[in-house]
Amino acid sequence: MVFVVDDDASVRDALSNLFRSVGLRVKVFTSAHEFLQHKLPDAPSCLILDIRLPRVSGLDFQAELAKAGIHIPIIFMTGHGDIPMTVRAMKAGAVDFLTKPFRDQDMLDAVTTAIERDRGRRDEAKVLSDLRTAFANLTPRERQVMALVTAGLMNKQIAAEIGVAEITVKIHRGHIMRKMAAKSLPDLVRMAQMLGIGAASGRPQT
Repeated sequence: MVFVVDDDASVRDALSNLFRSVGLRVKVFTSAHEFLQHKLPDAPSCLILDIRLPRVSGLDFQAELAKAGIHIPIIFMTGHGDIPMTVRAMKAGAVDFLTKPFRDQDMLDAVTTAIERDRGRRDEAKVLSDLRTAFANLTPRERQVMALVTAGLMNKQIAAEIGVAEITVKIHRGHIMRKMAAKSLPDLVRMAQMLGIGAASGRPQT
């Protein structure tokens, strides 16, 4: 889904026709406020945002979206762009900054990049959500053992650290690998890194 926010009807119409011509779904809005009233779909999306909008600038709206936790890739367009504006927009995570009039292909290329970025972000978020669910299903002892295992300790060291028999540690490790669906120790270490688990706590960092 491509969203367009621009107070110029001719720009909205032209971009709608362009995106629909290549099979993209598109919704247009006249203002940032109108866009915020719309429920975003659970699908890869991007936002085409005019830098100069009624009541709020595109750059300020970009900051508002970030504060609200709305992580939609943004492509800015403007007829009055300058270098400081471009730098500020890109540093805040914008995908592109196009100066009107721009070529249709440049806009389509930017949208392709933006949607792929959003698709990747959504995939990563799903993986992390699944990992957190799996980690929550571990017992407190299994979480402790996982933290120590992924910190590089051997079974014998872990057994001494938590005061259990080495065979008990091996059993816990087996349960952890199964519950976390880890294919190998490096795989489990990668999961621990994604969860932000440290050896001291065995809890994901927030």
